[in-house]
Amino acid sequence: MEEAVNTCDGESDGFRRLPVALTIAGSDSGGNAGIQADLRAFHMFGVHGCTVLAALTAQNPFGVGGILTADADFVAAQLDAVLDVYAVSALKTGMLSSPEVIEAVADRLTCQGRILKVFDPVMVATSGARLLRDDAVGLLKSRLLPLGTLVTPNLAEAGVLTGRTVETPEEMSDAARVLADTFGCAVLVKGGHAAGDCAGDILFDGERVYRLTSPRVTEPLSTHGTGCSLSAAIAASLACGKTLLEAVAEGKAYVYEALRTGAYVGEQAAVLGTPARLPLERVIVEPVGAA
Repeated sequence: MEEAVNTCDGESDGFRRLPVALTIAGSDSGGNAGIQADLRAFHMFGVHGCTVLAALTAQNPFGVGGILTADADFVAAQLDAVLDVYAVSALKTGMLSSPEVIEAVADRLTCQGRILKVFDPVMVATSGARLLRDDAVGLLKSRLLPLGTLVTPNLAEAGVLTGRTVETPEEMSDAARVLADTFGCAVLVKGGHAAGDCAGDILFDGERVYRLTSPRVTEPLSTHGTGCSLSAAIAASLACGKTLLEAVAEGKAYVYEALRTGAYVGEQAAVLGTPARLPLERVIVEPVGAA
């Protein structure tokens, strides 16, 4: 059964209203990841996207040539400008590379309890470039992640956050529980980089553990930006009023279809596709344990 991508809009007093999602992340000059990927996901889910630029990057699918971190006061000013006017229902964070930027974001979000928050603890780019300074990891853990609705580490990031090896489904489940207990929020441990015919993620929502799997796309043209796309799609779905489990499933379907429909944009450069539908039938959700 085909399901169209969520249009997620409504009317009030005869005027069309759109849900609003916010991304706080870095700009990807190649348009594959970061703010650009987030806005693409927001658009496909039918939500209005607001942006706070935390960094500029000089990058393409093969590497990051440079990073210019935004001034923390300017990051705070962007957040004030958005939060003062726009009815943000959900937000996501991506690359927050410096302690000062993390502090600025945490300061502004502390009193925004009504906004659902998806934190993608971006530490290393797909190309291997380090995107989070060592002195920022502690602040990320102490100031920002405890404010989250959902934290979405990949295997390597889950390892850094827990201080243990995270590779197998059992280790993923254990890490999700540990991180949920540490930060007081739901945790999605992404297993896309693990081996196997299926791409399996583990979600612990505070009560139950779920395994979400989708077929692995063999030899995708590009995987650059999948993490950004997933967290943005989840935030957009939450902004549309979906439950956390529904939003994670929709986000996973979005990324699967983006991988499946990748396209070349240069002699060697390729990008994720822009899904025209959410193939939810390709995502299997299985409860695997209780709290």
